[in-house]
Amino acid sequence: MIRTRIAATLTAAVAVLAAALPGTAAADTLRLGPWKLTGSESRPSATSNQGLATVRGRGLYFTGNGTVPDELRAAGWGHVGDPDSARGYVFDAYQWTAADPAAKMFLVTTPGGARYRYVHPLAPGELMNNSYAAVTPDGRWMVSGEWGTMDRLLVLPTPVLNPRTPRTGGTLPLAGRIRLDRPVRDVQGCDFVTATSLICATDDTGTDLFPTTKQLLRITLSAPLRGRDVTGRVASLGQLPLVSDCQGEFETEGVDYDPATGRLRVAVVPPSPCDVNTTIHTFRR
Repeated sequence: MIRTRIAATLTAAVAVLAAALPGTAAADTLRLGPWKLTGSESRPSATSNQGLATVRGRGLYFTGNGTVPDELRAAGWGHVGDPDSARGYVFDAYQWTAADPAAKMFLVTTPGGARYRYVHPLAPGELMNNSYAAVTPDGRWMVSGEWGTMDRLLVLPTPVLNPRTPRTGGTLPLAGRIRLDRPVRDVQGCDFVTATSLICATDDTGTDLFPTTKQLLRITLSAPLRGRDVTGRVASLGQLPLVSDCQGEFETEGVDYDPATGRLRVAVVPPSPCDVNTTIHTFRR
């Protein structure tokens, strides 16, 4: 009887520890607000460490440091961020890496494979960072952001899909802002879940804004985007999974929500030397 009790106690203790430790089977029970972790996979970082998007008719599309075309890198567009897709079009967010940046660029790839560059001149006070693109469900508007601590997200007309824009590349003006009710830091990717709800992942290493680092955020808009300013209510859903055999700093990257399947995916780069692969975590409500 005593041995049975001891065994039962040890079994219960192991179960408690397993539930508290990342990287175990219990990690599959992790919940971030309404989102439950359902699985994870690894992909080569060279082609997957910046972001991802679900493309109609093509499946998942990934970006990484190694996916920047040589001609864009030579032209000064040396960094690609988290992409998005709508109606089979792909929207890549490019950042100027040469001296004295004055613009950002969004590269559009059509369903037929044609590519067009849309250059966004920096508005007064706008930072040069271009970490992501997030297209509204109706396809007409696109959200982007800036690095650092920010109380806004930027709204632009979606290239090609918004009639305000030229058909085959050109200048992309700022259309409005999402005025946040509280600051956010180092947002690496966002995607729309509904017309008034964004899910965003941050690479925030501090706990002064929210209780945890590396947050998954929900931003609820006061109204669907129409090319003018709206307000956004920010809530943290908790810390993204930080699971690796290596010790050190993780880097949160892109986000994708697939409305057809209800899957939310978030890319997280583990510490070196495990950073040769990027972990793609999948969640469902």
